[in-house]
Formats: sequence, structure tokens, C-alpha cells
Amino acid sequence: MMFLTVAMLALSVPVTQGALAKDDDRLCSVSLAPASADTDDKAYTRMEPVEISSPSENYVISTTDANQAEPLVITELPIKEPPTITEIEVSHLRQLTTVNLETTVAVLDTGIDRDHEELDGQVAAEINFSKSFAPDDIHGHGTHVAGIIAAKDNGLGIVGVAPGCSLLNVKVADDTGSCSALALAKGIIWAADNGANVINISIELREPSPKLENAINYAWSQGSLIIAAAGNHGSESPTYPAYYENCLAVAASGSDNNLAPLSNHGDWVDVAAPGLDIYSTLPGNDYGYKSGTSFACAYVSGIGALLLDIVTDTNNNDQLNDEVRALIEAGLQGLIPVE
Repeated sequence: MMFLTVAMLALSVPVTQGALAKDDDRLCSVSLAPASADTDDKAYTRMEPVEISSPSENYVISTTDANQAEPLVITELPIKEPPTITEIEVSHLRQLTTVNLETTVAVLDTGIDRDHEELDGQVAAEINFSKSFAPDDIHGHGTHVAGIIAAKDNGLGIVGVAPGCSLLNVKVADDTGSCSALALAKGIIWAADNGANVINISIELREPSPKLENAINYAWSQGSLIIAAAGNHGSESPTYPAYYENCLAVAASGSDNNLAPLSNHGDWVDVAAPGLDIYSTLPGNDYGYKSGTSFACAYVSGIGALLLDIVTDTNNNDQLNDEVRALIEAGLQGLIPVE
């Protein structure tokens, strides 16, 4: 797992800032019931609190020789930290690119406020797979994600990582934040069929879903780069769809460029990006702070959109998602200067 640092991804910064309340990310977290024939079609509440405490997996109980009556010793094991990329700015990458409305990022979330001053005119299409009546974002999570990815460079609240790219508003979580694996799978297939170059999934499921994995594999085969949040439970336990092979799994880092305590981690996580106190858009031309791997995921989706403009098809498979993924997993080494 490589780290994309705050220095590298310092685009979601307020230009003007009022009195704004901070709000922890309530990631689209879905705990599925035991597997059954219709499990994928059930909706589950996903508003789980962020866990800040140290995960139990980082402790081991050791003893002395079995014949010695000495007390148990509990030793804390450090979380495996990947190499950290430092002093790299997105501005360098943006100088190499000309991202525009031809680059399309699908945001699978609670919807997008398409009339927001930072996103107006950028939502190319939208669809609603949730149980809500409309694709509008009442909850706020999806609009926050969309702003990190694509907010315009218009001198207002923020500038997104890939300002000016097109967005697909794929509402898969309803106005209360409930989602289902089936809705998510349908959204992924729709996004791939409607030209999504990048698919952002700031959503986690606790249990695997064959329908969801099939949708991920289909989108990858169509050339989409699928990027998913690793989850906010501070553990090594896999979440879905981030755990699937054809997803790029994103953890969250803090201002010190180290892994955020709330972030899931492990060998299955591919990259980390800033995810604490991220300032971005909210419905109604508002702005605010949120924390979690959802927003780290959005940063990486923005980087993916930028890279699509400069990579070449090195293996002649008529797709660029594999080349972009390889660059991100390598921490963009050799692509932009290190100061």
C-alpha cells in the first residue's frame, strides 16, 4: 500500500471559510444479513459511528515457558505502515493534464446536488437505484464526495482534484444512508454502460456478494477504473467491494501522512490518501468538513481522472484502467517531481 500525502493532494482547501461544524464521515456501511437467496436485494442501515480506538488485531498475548507460573504479557504490535510518498503536489500532475468534460467519473453514493455552485453543469446523467423518490442528495455524503473529485476552479469554496470533469450521479444509497448490494451492483453496471472512466464507490459492505463482485468484474472489463473506500473500522477485516481484485482499495491518512486511526488497513488495501477533516461541498451551496475513507477514495478517483489524460495503452488491450491503476499503486513514482 502506498500513501498519497496531504502535500500531494492539497486541492480541497477552502478559498473562503465561514463558521463550519466538523462532522465525522458516516461511511455507506452496510451489514448484510446471513446469506440467503434474496440477501443482495435487502437494504440495511449504514450509518455506523467511526471507531477511533486501536483495533484489537494489533495486540498479541505471549507467555513464557508453559512450566513457568509467570503472568501473561500483552504486547502491542505496530500496524504495518507502507512507504509514504511526501512533498508531491497535485498541481504538478495537473500541469501535465487537460482534464475536461470528456473524462467521466461516476459517483455511486447518496446522490449529488447538481445545482451546487461548484458542480453546476457537470452532472452529465443521473439515475436512482435507491429506495428514495429522486436522485437528489438530501443526505449530503455524495455531494461532499463529488466536490472533492470535480469542484470547479471558479474562485469560490474549493477546487476539486480533477476540476471540470463530467460526473454521473448514480444514487444507490437512499436519503437515510441505506444501501443494498443489489442496488450497488446495478449502479456499477449502469455506470460502466454509460461511459464511466472512473467509478467512485465510497461505500462498504461487511459481507461479500456474488452479484456485486460480478458487477465489479464487468465494469473492469469495460475499461472502468473502480475505486472503493476501505472502511472506517480501524481493522484489517476486509470490506466490499474494496476487497475485490478489480477494485482499488483506499485507506485514509491524516495530516502527518500516516495511516488514520479510523482507517481499515491490511495487505488488501492498495493506497492511502488524505481522509481527515476534508473540506468540500454540501447540498444547498454549502460547505463543510468530513472525515473517513470515503473522502480519501474521492481524492484517488480525482487522480485517476487526471491520469487518464496522460497514460498510454502499453499492453495494447484497448483500455487504460490497468495502466492508471498501476501508476496509482506505485505512488505515481517517476511521473511527477519529488521536492
